[in-house]
Amino acid sequence: MFQPLVEPISFEEFLEWKPENGRYELHKGVIVEMQPTGDHELVRAFLIRELNFEIRRINLAYSIPGQALVKAVDKKSGYIPDVLVLNTPNLVNEPLWRKSSTVTQAESIPLVVEIVSTNWRDDYFLKFGEYEEMGIPEYWIVDYAALGGKRFIGNPKQPTISIYSLVEGEYQLTQFRGNDRIQSLTFSELNLTAEQVFQAALGEKS
Repeated sequence: MFQPLVEPISFEEFLEWKPENGRYELHKGVIVEMQPTGDHELVRAFLIRELNFEIRRINLAYSIPGQALVKAVDKKSGYIPDVLVLNTPNLVNEPLWRKSSTVTQAESIPLVVEIVSTNWRDDYFLKFGEYEEMGIPEYWIVDYAALGGKRFIGNPKQPTISIYSLVEGEYQLTQFRGNDRIQSLTFSELNLTAEQVFQAALGEKS
């Protein structure tokens, strides 16, 4: 999964290198190739469909791009979230948007979602810290296969959706399991349970 380099590269060098095809991120100056599983992609597609429905239903000025980058505050990292909800009116203030499909401002990102894979520490540690520091208002970690550590999803481990909401500059956690209805600040009328999201990994209709 990792492509080791002799020395870390800058975000600007990463943008120059990044090919059009494939999913690549920059973690502290190191290029990482993302290789999601089929189950992961089913969950991702389900969430995009449901959130896009809400965007249309409420007529929000939001959009969910395919592969946009989020440039971290440390300027040595850039991520392609599994689901990135953009506040489209603010994109005119993003200097890297038109050329590189990259956003840098929390005002452009009301919600970001990461779906947990085997590299679960990236979501619970690395990206958690970066998204919080950026000031992104809402961050979901969707752990449909219960891969994360017990400190995050309980003991015994069970599928969990962890939603972090920014309060006075720090993330506050609420978790959802089973038939819990997901509570989102960004989509306050969302009618979706945690189990419906988890079932998407099996290809089952909600």
